[in-house]
Amino acid sequence: MTGVPGELVLAEHRGPVLVLTFNRPAKLNAWTDELEDRYFTLLDSAEDDPDVRAVVVTGSGRGFCAGADLQRLQTAGEVSEADTARRRPRDVPLTLRKPLIGAVNGVAAGLGMVEALYCDVRFGSPSARFTTAFAQRGLIAEYGISWLLPRLVGHSRATDLLLSSRMVEAEEALRIGLLDHLVPTGSVVDAAVAYATDLSTRCSPASMATIKRQLRNDADGTYAESVTRAEGLILQAFRGADLVEGVASHLGRRPPNFPSLPVRSSDVPV
Repeated sequence: MTGVPGELVLAEHRGPVLVLTFNRPAKLNAWTDELEDRYFTLLDSAEDDPDVRAVVVTGSGRGFCAGADLQRLQTAGEVSEADTARRRPRDVPLTLRKPLIGAVNGVAAGLGMVEALYCDVRFGSPSARFTTAFAQRGLIAEYGISWLLPRLVGHSRATDLLLSSRMVEAEEALRIGLLDHLVPTGSVVDAAVAYATDLSTRCSPASMATIKRQLRNDADGTYAESVTRAEGLILQAFRGADLVEGVASHLGRRPPNFPSLPVRSSDVPV
């Protein structure tokens, strides 16, 4: 694992998977501007690193992320609109072209829950717990959770979780869709890394990036609009080298050798 002692987010390469670990265990990895900057910088670096094909994010110690550091919120009443301006949008994780897998090892509260929901797929340990927390702190549904949560758990459940701020334990989280995989024994990080490694070695990075974009773009459109957009994308896929490799590797009963994503500054379409 790379990073100096006290680094707010640790980075560890496990083959094609980059593991990022929020690292304020004494504070249950409570969120600060400095932690955010470090996390987003590492995501930006992973985006254009050809050796990174998927990212796993987790927390050190007993928590995933306990939300905003409440010590920092004590002066919130004095905050001006200019003070809330951000160098980068809070939803940077949603823009990652590569798979982002959450390994929820403990409590994910408030902003910490939002960060977990930004992940494409979520694994959880038996100690994983979720709470929106906002209403109990005199806040509103922040950073897009009022859009994300109903799409995962349904409108009435989202209303329940946002209004009550009640704690959702791991088994309920799996049942209602906050978690996709519950890891009853062993390391939740290892399980998430194994999944991410499988994606990295068996699936086309370009295909996964396009599918992520389709899911995002089609969320509010009609079925017909989705089909129309897909027809244009399938033509690009038919003309691409990844389809040739995908078919050849399947017929040859060998692992595929898909190219890495082009860097974002490239003119090569993804």
